[in-house]
Amino acid sequence: MKSAFRFLQLAALTVTIGLASPARAVTEIHWWHAMSGELGKQVEKLAADFNASQSKYRVVPSYKGNYTETVTAAIFAFRSRSQPAIVQVNEIATATMTAAKGAIYPVFELMQDEQEAFSPAAYLPAVTGYYADLAGNMLSFPFNASTPILYYNKALFRDAGLDPEVAPKTWPEVGEAAKRLRAAGAVCGFTTSWPSWINVENFSAFHNLPISTEANGFGGLDAVLTFNNPLLVRHIAQLAEWQTTKAFDYSGRAQAAEPRFQKGECGIFIGSSATRADIKANSKFEVGYGMLPYWPDVASAPQNTIIGGATLWVLRDRPRDEYKGVAKFFGFLSKPEVQASWHQNTGYLPVTRAAFELTRAQGFYERNPGTSISTEEITLKPPTENSRGVRLGSFVLIRDVIDDELEQAFSGKKSAQGALDSAVARGNKLLRQFERASPER
Repeated sequence: MKSAFRFLQLAALTVTIGLASPARAVTEIHWWHAMSGELGKQVEKLAADFNASQSKYRVVPSYKGNYTETVTAAIFAFRSRSQPAIVQVNEIATATMTAAKGAIYPVFELMQDEQEAFSPAAYLPAVTGYYADLAGNMLSFPFNASTPILYYNKALFRDAGLDPEVAPKTWPEVGEAAKRLRAAGAVCGFTTSWPSWINVENFSAFHNLPISTEANGFGGLDAVLTFNNPLLVRHIAQLAEWQTTKAFDYSGRAQAAEPRFQKGECGIFIGSSATRADIKANSKFEVGYGMLPYWPDVASAPQNTIIGGATLWVLRDRPRDEYKGVAKFFGFLSKPEVQASWHQNTGYLPVTRAAFELTRAQGFYERNPGTSISTEEITLKPPTENSRGVRLGSFVLIRDVIDDELEQAFSGKKSAQGALDSAVARGNKLLRQFERASPER
């Protein structure tokens, strides 16, 4: 009995010592993001899957509002030294992040320092081009990327005597289809979301036209906007003319146009590829898909579209252990099966070649028509200086200026030439302000 009692005493002492000397603490890595709703659930799943795959690190995702609210929160947190290790930033803020050299830890440097495999060649060129410097070094980690595609209502196409299995490929075809849709009783022929992103930025890339000098800003902070060219003027003038009969009907900024398509008001909608799942879930008709239209008399078109969405930036002044975990996390996100799952569950592009090939091998594109169009668009041709992307300072503000001037043209208050000239002049003032404030200057 004494020996048994002595054993119980020793066992209790062992447990006490164990509780007093816990195992090495797990390193937490805070990730601030702008994904809400279903997308937020997918972000939570990514973090949970990574956390379950190893025991040293724990990624903690936190929703901080929309893109602007998220990056603003990170900026204020950095000033108080309470910043996260990872922050999600939208694509048009890339120049602003790049200029903040003391605040960011370029991803290519991080992966080299932590000896984690990371090759830009593994990613789609249109993705790497947007987020790399002129030497091809990746500055941030590609995460959620999208590009505009064309959606159409097959039921309304049938009513208008249009072939429901064939999407219009060119702008003249879109215009003709829109007129027939209106004649058949549709409230509007076609509409678009994100006016500047689709009708200026991607329009220019798809026709291999520059937005500005200095390779759309990749070559330096002294870039000057030049998108008030004859082709874009013609395009905006044509949209304004179609607006008078509602063959084209302007629906507002950002995603304001999307519900009109879902309700069956507009027969054709041009919007983000990442809204495909939402459109399919909320539309009570069969949806058809097509590429972004182009003007057939432009010899260089179609070129390739550019991406929207966001990347993950790493912020400086966090403990070294956290950076080891960030590198491991980015390695996890790069896995083909992880990327393929994210692509298939969200509608965002598969940012790696391997994820695209795996998705195709799994039969996903065959089972889900239209899901491969976004990848086909951005890989249509190798990106040029004009179709690589946009790296301009204060472009969030410049995009608002462009939207404002497009509205003036669509409402008939300004000519297309006058609106684009004004957008260029106002945008260039913002560029010069950014240049003067930049530490690179």
